[in-house]
Order: sequence, then C-alpha cells, then structure tokens
Amino acid sequence: MTDPAPEKPGRRPRYRGKNPRHFHEKYKEHQPERYADDVAKVLASGKTPAGTHRPVLVREILEVIAPRPGEVAVDCTLGYGGHARELLAAVQPGGRLLGLDADPIELPKTEARLRALGFPAESLIVRRMNYAGVAQFIAAESPGGVDLLVADLGASSMQIDDPARGFTFKADGPLDMRMNPSRGPSASALLSKLDVDEFAQLLADNSDEPNALELSRQILRAHARSSLTTTRSLADVVYAAFTQLPRHSRGSADDAVRRVFQALRIAVNDEFGALGALLRNLPYCLKPGGRAAILTFHSGEDRRVKLAFKTGLRDGVYATIADEVIRASAEEQRANPRSTAAKLRFATRGS
Repeated sequence: MTDPAPEKPGRRPRYRGKNPRHFHEKYKEHQPERYADDVAKVLASGKTPAGTHRPVLVREILEVIAPRPGEVAVDCTLGYGGHARELLAAVQPGGRLLGLDADPIELPKTEARLRALGFPAESLIVRRMNYAGVAQFIAAESPGGVDLLVADLGASSMQIDDPARGFTFKADGPLDMRMNPSRGPSASALLSKLDVDEFAQLLADNSDEPNALELSRQILRAHARSSLTTTRSLADVVYAAFTQLPRHSRGSADDAVRRVFQALRIAVNDEFGALGALLRNLPYCLKPGGRAAILTFHSGEDRRVKLAFKTGLRDGVYATIADEVIRASAEEQRANPRSTAAKLRFATRGS
C-alpha cells in the first residue's frame, strides 16, 4: 500500500490589498496561539487583535481587592477571561472562581481558555447568565457569600469589533446589539417601539446626548420611512442629522454616533437595570470583609456605582470605599487606548 500524499497547506484567505482589513479576514489575529509574533505586533501598536479583548486596570484591581489563596471570587462579566485568569491564579491553592456571562457565543471559548490553564477542574465554575442574577448564583455555589467580586461593565472588544454582532458603526452589520442574540428585541426592533419623546429620554439618560430630541426626531422619521436594519444605515442618518444641528451644539459627528449606539446598546440589554440589581444585592453577596471592584466606562454607570457605594458607607454596610475614582495609568492608556474611559471603584463589606 502506498503512503497517502502529504496534505497540502491551506491557501491564505483572499482579501483586497496587502493586509486584511475586515474583521473576518484577520485570520492570524483570530488564532493567537498559532501566530503569537503577529499578535504581539498588533498589541505593540496599541490595537486590540480581532476577536480578543485586553483586560483593563488588572494590576489596580488586584491591589484593591487583594485576593488570597483559598478565597472564593466572582467574575460577573467573564468576557475574554483576562481578569478571571488573574483571579483564578491568585486564589490558588484551594480557592475557587465563579464566573458568569450572558454571551452564548463567547462564553464557551472563554471557559475553554481558562480550563486550559491547568487549574483544578473544581476551582472554576461557569454559568451563562446576566450578572443581574449573581446573588442567586452565589447562593447556590457559595451560600456563605464570597470574598471577592469583580464586574467589568459594558461590551467587550470581541463583541464591539465583530460586525455581525451589530455593536459597531465602523463596519456594516445587522442593527442588533444584543449580548445574547436569542433573547429580547434587537436595536432595530426597539426603534419601532419608541416614540420621539421616549427615544430622546433614552438618549439623554443612557449617553448624556446633548441633542437628544432633534436626533430622536430625525432617526425615528428615517426609520418610519424605511426600517433601519443595519449599523451603517443608522450611522448615516445620525451623520446627516448632525449637519442640521446648530453649529454651537455640534461637537464631533463621530461622538454623536457613538452616543446613539451606546444608548441603544444599554437599552437593548437593560444594562442599567442589571447594574441596579447587582448594586442592590452586592452587600448580601459578600462575606464580612469581602471586597468588590467595579469597572465602568461611561458616566451613567459610574454615577450609579458611586452613589450605591456612598450610600452603603453611610448606612454602615461598607467599611471602606474608594475615596477617588481610579483611572488607567498613562502607560496603559498609551498601550491600550480603550482603557482611557475606564473608571474603577471599590468597596469593602463591613464586619
């Protein structure tokens, strides 16, 4: 019997130009284990490789919550697993990490990456759920409460950068924005349910949009003429509406588009509702002396965290809270521009 012919190497995916430009074409970045040198170059340029996420303020989070071997930690937003990896290592030997995330697409990949690190299987427990339900998760897995809790709010880079998820206006994709694509209405469907005043209030509340009413009118008028079902169609409407605003109130057109997308994403995923549930239940999730760290990326989130921690300190629920918000270092901001907006606050449960 003759030996089988050697398998031919696969052809490089075709794309226009010298280098891949679109998310799905960046095959090297999607396989960091095979193309470590290429991924390192992307990171060195201050960019986030496609399909990945760079954890923010890792050192600062570990400093304020001070994980110790044998403790039980919760990561409310596993995402790509950057914070979880450090927490899992820090509570060994004998500790456990409880991790949750609502994204059914990314969660299995992240769990596989974490389990591949070689820690004892029982040290990692993962559930697909929104962090609004973290109290029930903890009650089932650690009835006495946990020592540490970390929440990195907002969307992850691998969600934002993938046009198919509908979070970005930089490439065309379905106007979706759901963390869990099988649950609840998409952003496009939500636009069909809102009147002008409701949408304007949503833009003001969720992204502090200064021209909320006028943008609401223009977007819903366009949506009524022809349903806005793609990210580019929505972005184009906002850009066109922006040129009609009074010159003194314009600011940046890109910023206006970002605020509209942010406001819709928060509404589609009920992010403020989930955050409210987390903050209400947080004291009951922590053991006496337990530490929590919450990372936010815009003022609406930070205001809620700041108020909840201050109220808890006043009422004696928390023994200490952050005196000032903690920001990424200048070095981290240069290396990862997405860390610029991050704000970290922490609290310690009283005895």
